[in-house]
Amino acid sequence: MFTYTLRRLLIAIPTVLMISLVIFMLLELAPNDPMANVPLTVPPEVKAKMREALGLDQPSWVRYLLWLKQFLWVEPLHLFDQVFGTAHAADLQRVISWQTRSPVVDLIAQRLPQTLWVVGLGYLIGVSLAVPIGVLSAYRQYSWFDQLGTLIAMVGFSVPTFFTGVLLIVVFSVHLNWLPSIYDTTLVVNSAETFWLQVKQMIMPVTVLALYNAAQISRFMRASMLDNLGQDYVRTARAKGMTEKVVVLLHVLRNSMIPVVTVIALGVPSIFAGAIITEQVFKVNGLGQLLINAIQSNDLPLVQSLTFIFAVLIVTFNLIADVLYGILDPRIRYD
Repeated sequence: MFTYTLRRLLIAIPTVLMISLVIFMLLELAPNDPMANVPLTVPPEVKAKMREALGLDQPSWVRYLLWLKQFLWVEPLHLFDQVFGTAHAADLQRVISWQTRSPVVDLIAQRLPQTLWVVGLGYLIGVSLAVPIGVLSAYRQYSWFDQLGTLIAMVGFSVPTFFTGVLLIVVFSVHLNWLPSIYDTTLVVNSAETFWLQVKQMIMPVTVLALYNAAQISRFMRASMLDNLGQDYVRTARAKGMTEKVVVLLHVLRNSMIPVVTVIALGVPSIFAGAIITEQVFKVNGLGQLLINAIQSNDLPLVQSLTFIFAVLIVTFNLIADVLYGILDPRIRYD
């Protein structure tokens, strides 16, 4: 297992570097110019100095290496500086947003808590509901529970999240006036009253995301359980006198989780990416909305950094999923 993990780590490094190059070059070829929003009254020599300050006068390969150095070396040093109070990274140039002129990592750190609260909780609840629903649906195939779970899963997966979000807003905010329709990111939780307000404004976006995630993962869980319930080792375990609870929860569930782990692990990066559509519907000031604003304002450094972070998270959790295979399935021997 250690040899396999080390080999995958060594493979992941050039993979991440290749992804960073592709992301940078694709956005570099896009027809975006940060000087497009500058007023026409600004003299050309001032615009030239502004382009020089942003590094746009340098070749593309030089800007790529500088961007990669800033993102992989300078920003971690600044994070170390903030945590331990050192000053060795104070004079290093950081990745700066074209729109706000602020460090990109600082902008991401400001939006990340909102995304983790809403999208992360929605994903956690969705996974917590999907696994038992999938197990029960497979064990009681064609029962009323299975039929109801299939119907809800089809609706949750087929109906787009923006429609579900608007529907909840119309019912619970407009007609019933029970829940706020807009997420207040300035709310500070410092009392029981503000905590209840925070819970109320999180109910609808979390419900939308939990329904979508649970619908998708429960179908994978059900299909994997059905495939394993008919295997020979299940009949052997029952013939040995094992209880049905031990057979289903210990043997079948463990083997059935192997393909589902991939779906769950690869869905974790979407938490950090943010549910772009849902955040737009409920006005959650998270990473999804930050990415949309960066695209609309042609803020290439911010778009490149966010996209690269999402790609790194996908590679990382894909590696974690592969390692978990060896834990769940003793038949797998990587060494």
